[in-house]
Amino acid sequence: MKKLDLSILFLFFVLLVNAQSAKNPLIFADVPDMSMVRVGDTYYMSSTTMHMAPGVPIMKSSDLINWEIVNYAYDTLANIDAMNLTNGKNAYGRGSWASCIRYHNGKFYITTFSQTTDKTYIYITDDIENGPWETRTFTPSLHDHTLWFDNDGKVYMIYGNGKLSITELEPDFSGMKPGTNRVLIENASAPAGDDIALGAEGSQLFRHGGKYYLFNITWPRGGMRTEVVHRADSLNGKWEGRLAFQNSGIAQGGIIETPGGEWFAYLFRDYGAVGRIPYLLPMNWEDGFPKISIGNKDSEKSGLSGNKGLIPEIVNSDEFDRKEGDRALPLVWQWNHNPDNALWKVENGYLCLTTGRLDNNLELARNTLTQRTIGPVCSGTTKMDVSGMKDGDFAGLCLLQNHYGQIGIKVNGSRKFIYMNNASSGKPVEQEEIPFGEKIVYFKVDCDFREKADLAYFYYSLDGEKWLSAGKPLKMSYTLGHFMGYRFGLYNYAAKNTGGYADFDYFRISGEITGNRTKEVNDSPHLVKYDK
Repeated sequence: MKKLDLSILFLFFVLLVNAQSAKNPLIFADVPDMSMVRVGDTYYMSSTTMHMAPGVPIMKSSDLINWEIVNYAYDTLANIDAMNLTNGKNAYGRGSWASCIRYHNGKFYITTFSQTTDKTYIYITDDIENGPWETRTFTPSLHDHTLWFDNDGKVYMIYGNGKLSITELEPDFSGMKPGTNRVLIENASAPAGDDIALGAEGSQLFRHGGKYYLFNITWPRGGMRTEVVHRADSLNGKWEGRLAFQNSGIAQGGIIETPGGEWFAYLFRDYGAVGRIPYLLPMNWEDGFPKISIGNKDSEKSGLSGNKGLIPEIVNSDEFDRKEGDRALPLVWQWNHNPDNALWKVENGYLCLTTGRLDNNLELARNTLTQRTIGPVCSGTTKMDVSGMKDGDFAGLCLLQNHYGQIGIKVNGSRKFIYMNNASSGKPVEQEEIPFGEKIVYFKVDCDFREKADLAYFYYSLDGEKWLSAGKPLKMSYTLGHFMGYRFGLYNYAAKNTGGYADFDYFRISGEITGNRTKEVNDSPHLVKYDK
């Protein structure tokens, strides 16, 4: 009897530990190109959001598992047409790419680069959560670089694709020091084979046990994303390369040590329409090289304490109620390209988006306010007052990517319609047009990323309780045109007249979906029947 009781107790203990253990993915959302640093017992991570503004999100954690957005490196990368979404120009899939975060002599350094401006950027602060930031820029744009403060007091950047180069920087970070640029590794992809589709890039440099370790991602043709590592005794030494990790396409990142001496690798995985999602994998040192393991393949445990969820620290609902001293927009929000700040405001419990120019589709629309979608499923809901919209206006809730979906109100003359556009094919197709005669309407979008189903379902409501489906499910597709996971967006744009506005009462996000996909259209005084 005692043996049975002990067995039951042991089983309960195992289940309890497993229930409290953190699971991968670390963040089930688009947080690619991570770079991490630990300062004392606090971790900071930077990532990529390309054309979004503000840019280069900075996240903070006390346990390596649960992260919150605490700042951005910049509000505006550059005030040019491509970043402003003006004069037919855009920065979709470009903007700023893989960043590097460092801490040196009491200061934080965030570096990034941009093909859009052909510049390299260095942001410096002694208060990473509050700023202010000093900014240094120089040309050219150093691709997928890593910043390095060496023991000799010099500062370097390693960069490139396939053939990796190193350059010393000027002491004031104003540019590359003349005569110092040279090839570091002729073919950094070599450990992954001879037939390479994507040359080694995403450089991240670390030092351990007196040796240097350079991590890169590469992609063998016909294979999967792969992590390689090179080791040397000095930056001028001979580099020895090995395959570091090849499993499920998880790659690109680096390594981090806890205060207790445990080591982990942080890498990301392409996961369809939700984007590139971070993994945290246990590692140790064997024969002077890092050995990364995925742990239990079924549960993919990281070995650390449990995940608390992405709401409210990575995404969050917003009632648009502000108290004195509050930010106009919480850090979970980013604009699609630089906003026109004269045309939006948060006031009296509403987000008001006003049109200021003419556009004819969602991707051209300025001042679309976005948040990440999250997996495995999620739902976004908004309530709108549409009484300020003008003839030719389109406003509502969208899922933003090349193959986007949108549900909202459009105005044609004096008539309003609930409509749904579906761009699964790559071109928007209107699949719903329902006459509408009131000023308040509710919209909801459900996203299903389970097993890469990548399906989204669109709904409208007249009272916020009974939901009616609209159009066909959107087949979401991760495209390099935007190079990021799908985002919820609140939008308002004009095709005929400027000055119309839409008031959004709230945006609410949930990690659940309703599963109610029934098409019901009932006669209602809110739905006005027009002769077309």
